[in-house]
Amino acid sequence: MSASDGTDPSNLSLACEQQRRMLLAGAADPDAPDARLFATLIAARGGRGELALLSLSQAQFAALLARHFPHLPPAAIAAPPARIMLWNSVHADFVATLSALLLRDASRAVRHDDAECVAAIVAHACLRPDHLWRDLGLDGRDAVSGMLARYFPALAARNVAHLRWKKFLAREIAVDLGVPPAPAPGCPGCEDYAHCFPRTQ
Repeated sequence: MSASDGTDPSNLSLACEQQRRMLLAGAADPDAPDARLFATLIAARGGRGELALLSLSQAQFAALLARHFPHLPPAAIAAPPARIMLWNSVHADFVATLSALLLRDASRAVRHDDAECVAAIVAHACLRPDHLWRDLGLDGRDAVSGMLARYFPALAARNVAHLRWKKFLAREIAVDLGVPPAPAPGCPGCEDYAHCFPRTQ
């Protein structure tokens, strides 16, 4: 089965895994949870030539690599060409609001600049049409839960109904703004959209 652009998915998976291993080989501590998380998040996009989808500025990306992967060869991973500009005002507002909401609950146990990177990556992933764990390149919902619990524990703890994470994050925005709940921008393109947001008869 081929990807929509004609690329063999097995080749993409191999490229992502190779990049993840390369990042960890350059890590200050390859067993550190933050290094392993960022290696996965970066490789999920970098292995596809989509680093811009992380939506980190070149300065943020360079600083992230320096913090967690100081032994990485200088030219091993090129910086993202540019941060993606969101011309759709609804998407831009969603990303800005969700990023601020996440950072308001950022754990003091993690670096704030790391929390800023995670918030940006998660917020932009919510614009894409798949389960959040797939859009992030993680291996399942539990990995998303663990990431959010580490970086934004108070917010993660509020998901007592165990909603799917994109749906929950969109609902948190609605609660914060005092407006009716609505799907995240990427939700309508998901295969399970009808399950999460069934039509009322």
